[in-house]
Amino acid sequence: MTVEFQASLFDTAGSAGPTPSAPVLGDPAEGLRRHPLSRGAWVDVRPGWLAGSDEVFEALVREVPWHAERRTMWDSVVDVPRLLKFYDAGEPLPHPVLSEARDALSAHYAPELGEPFTTAGLCFYRDGRDSVAWHGDTIGRSRTEDTMVAILSLGEARRLSLRPRTGGASLSFPLGHGDLLVMGGSCQRTWEHAVLKTARPVGPRVSVQLRPHRVR
Repeated sequence: MTVEFQASLFDTAGSAGPTPSAPVLGDPAEGLRRHPLSRGAWVDVRPGWLAGSDEVFEALVREVPWHAERRTMWDSVVDVPRLLKFYDAGEPLPHPVLSEARDALSAHYAPELGEPFTTAGLCFYRDGRDSVAWHGDTIGRSRTEDTMVAILSLGEARRLSLRPRTGGASLSFPLGHGDLLVMGGSCQRTWEHAVLKTARPVGPRVSVQLRPHRVR
């Protein structure tokens, strides 16, 4: 599969000019900002964590065996508005930098999380018509326990929106070109998140969601 997208002039690895070299992960703690939410939830954001991410984006679009899904909603079966691929614990990831990212985040968050990230769910948003509706990742232990979900965003930026389940103001973060966002604490149980459809002309994006064992 091939796509056209607008590469970022700032998404370069190293400092040897504007041509991207091998992808490089930064220190997770450097530039990381925590946003406390309500009811024990929080979000960490680290812009540009993966330098040279456009090369990774292109490789994933080309090499991941993306597939479409259909799901039952109310009385109808509808197309899921994005392409998907899930890598369970122990499965090789489709790019070496994703394994490096998983290991780096496991080490950084070990004092809080107490366990490693083990699985990777990939979503391919082809344009503004692709989306994911409001939800929390509450399949498995996250329905009753605090946990973390780390999202590495590649390709063009889309807004990840969050809102409290009990009602109230929402907030959003534009994520793309190697940005990192980590949802932690009670976030999956007490807040919802979404990537909403947009009529604006936007290019393709790949979202990589890293999760601990038995969290979906």
